Amino acid sequence: MISPSLFALAAAAASASTASAQTPNTFSQAGSSLVSAMMMFLGNDDMVYIMDKAEGNEAQVNGHPAWGSVWDIKTHEATVQDIRSNIFCSSGIHLPNGSFVTFGGNGAVTKGGDMGSVLNDGGYSASFDELYQDYDGTKAIRILNPCPAGSDFSSSECGWYDNADVLSMKKQRWYSTAEPDATGRVVIIGGYTSGGYINRNYPNTDPEFEGGAATCTYEFYPPEDGDAPTMQFLIDTSGLNSYPHTFLLASGKMFLQANTSTMIWDIDTNKETRLPEMPGNVVRVYPGSGGTAMLPMTPANNYEQTILFCGGNDMPDYSWGNYSWPYADTFYIPASKDCQRITPEPADGSDPVYVQDEDMLEGRTMGQFIILPTGKLFMVNGGENGTAGYSTMTLETTSYSDMPYGMSLAAQPALTPSIYDPNAEKGKRWSNDGFEAAKFPRLYHSSALLLPDASVLIGGSNPNVDVNLTTYFPTTYDLEIFYPPYFSAKTRPSFSGAPDKLTYGGKYFDLKIAADSYSGSSNDAAKSATCVVIRPGWTTHGMNMGQRFLQLNNTYTVNDDGTIDLHCSQMPPNANLFQPGPAMLFVTVNDIPSNGTHLTVGSGNIETQPTSDVAALPTSKEASSSASGSGTNTGTDSDSDDSGSHTGAIVGGVVGALVVVGIIGAIVGICVARRRRARAQEATSAGYAMRESPSHGAAAGYAAGAAGGAAASRDLRSSDSSAFVPLQNNYNPYQQDGTWSSSQVSLQSPYQDHHFADSRANGMSMDIDPYAAEPMRVGTPTRPQRY
Repeated sequence: MISPSLFALAAAAASASTASAQTPNTFSQAGSSLVSAMMMFLGNDDMVYIMDKAEGNEAQVNGHPAWGSVWDIKTHEATVQDIRSNIFCSSGIHLPNGSFVTFGGNGAVTKGGDMGSVLNDGGYSASFDELYQDYDGTKAIRILNPCPAGSDFSSSECGWYDNADVLSMKKQRWYSTAEPDATGRVVIIGGYTSGGYINRNYPNTDPEFEGGAATCTYEFYPPEDGDAPTMQFLIDTSGLNSYPHTFLLASGKMFLQANTSTMIWDIDTNKETRLPEMPGNVVRVYPGSGGTAMLPMTPANNYEQTILFCGGNDMPDYSWGNYSWPYADTFYIPASKDCQRITPEPADGSDPVYVQDEDMLEGRTMGQFIILPTGKLFMVNGGENGTAGYSTMTLETTSYSDMPYGMSLAAQPALTPSIYDPNAEKGKRWSNDGFEAAKFPRLYHSSALLLPDASVLIGGSNPNVDVNLTTYFPTTYDLEIFYPPYFSAKTRPSFSGAPDKLTYGGKYFDLKIAADSYSGSSNDAAKSATCVVIRPGWTTHGMNMGQRFLQLNNTYTVNDDGTIDLHCSQMPPNANLFQPGPAMLFVTVNDIPSNGTHLTVGSGNIETQPTSDVAALPTSKEASSSASGSGTNTGTDSDSDDSGSHTGAIVGGVVGALVVVGIIGAIVGICVARRRRARAQEATSAGYAMRESPSHGAAAGYAAGAAGGAAASRDLRSSDSSAFVPLQNNYNPYQQDGTWSSSQVSLQSPYQDHHFADSRANGMSMDIDPYAAEPMRVGTPTRPQRY
């Protein structure tokens, strides 16, 4: 049950949002997410899905803290959802039929981030916790079919399917990356087996395995036979290879960037072709966490794929430290302003090289690019100093009482966003003139997402091991919406005729732009008009996995009544450019976007996508009279018209191997009942290829967390875990008697913290790892440690 106080907070924020809505270049509060928005994705025209790690949120679901919610775009109200496993720092992506899937996470935890009550074999992680009722998520595969507003989001049809008896990965993966190929098959790359600040010991003498803590392999979903193959690139980039940046290329090969290295990878042969190193040794992956995006693919650039990197951190290799903590006071180290472009497959056949781009207006770590329908890129969130991650110490500041920003390893929030124009001349690409500063710092575990009205939803920030509302950078539930400059237009384009599906090649389609939805000359408006397809992606940690922008070719016919028939080509007949799945169609006129319309690109199945020859477009035809639009674009208000948007049909299943999703209702009821027993039982055998039986110590109905090989060799790991496993009991979200400390503190003045002495009244030692239940040690542990 959700506390009435949270409903009151959400209602107040929503009311404030309504009062200030759609003022250009400003932030507007958009209610409470109920769970901190570490991860988000746009499910359809109505709903945004939000995911948090398993922690002590006040919002409850089925008798335990919630770490999932769904937020209504129109009402700004959130509803909790039950996610059974710990989804902490997982990866995620769309499927061709419009469903979404997440991979991995961390072991089961309890209050304060301590290990759950039912341990896996070896005692290094937990399979279940009685208090939080979370399960080990390190091998989890979770599927959700988005539902429209007004649905029962707790039902099996609209809730998360999370059952490792049926779906689990071959390897444990925390901080992996997911990227689909042209068929919609998902490649899952890398990760850790449990927690750590970065993915290495130091000195780094075992880069492939790190004593069982590293996962330098990849696998597929749906699964393929055999063991998960090793990826040499992950070994070579050891340490700084978490959430590697991946982009499918036109050739069907994949671009990868991690640490300061880059490659093109042949998915089918596992052949790696190395590209130049990142200039300046700037680390763009976690925890350097620079912003990255593939620039818009357009007819003008012949759909060439160029990737942009901005920000991150260029600390020396030693300063990054090991699993336990950074070896430098990161929060004093400025983040990088540097931006680099690279075109991995140049059309002229030349060797790919990094090209220096214009510096950002300020250095940023954890900054995030959102591609707008205008083809410009919006940069938001992050800090001007430091890195992602959290800790109670560094090698330079060894006492938590001396940590200047609580657990945060970043500081000086970058509150003012900016816009990057990839087509402007160098020196004029970045701007933030007139942009309002955000009210809330958005540091570690923040997220941002394009909404159907072309505004940007922003949430999260929680550089804390568990809910903490009084620290310097607190757990943040407040959502904000930023309205880009085009919200100064009083009238927005609206159109009719959008298809439910786009094909790869084939006959063009016509959109009719209403005469009252633009201003000025109809002929000029038609010349400026574009049809663009955007996939917002699955967002976490300053990344949007799957985000792409593709402008369709188009011509036009201008009618004497001021309406415009926009003739839009289908997608180019190469699914590598824009993989199959859900997307939004926008029309822009005079650089002002319509609302987006949801549709499906491709067949809706995981398969070789059908392609057709590209049909010729009609010749553009202007009006014979001086036709003009009857709208006005003077003033500061914006039309909130739905622009005739509609949601394409979502198919329940994907392909043969995924038929199991259709029987969610029956399975979930059984699994929930079995899981609640939280006993170590042997699972019955099953023939489904993705299923792996739980090991001894796992809760019934759920796959094991620590796999045998990793657990057996874990004593080789030479540093305590520093990221994202357990802290001591009696941590901040609880009172001295262990009862809940309700999450209802105002965050309007967030820059406050308790005074920390070397030990608190609650007995928590100040020299502990925020992720480990034991005091920190430097060097080789004298006995097995928890991770």
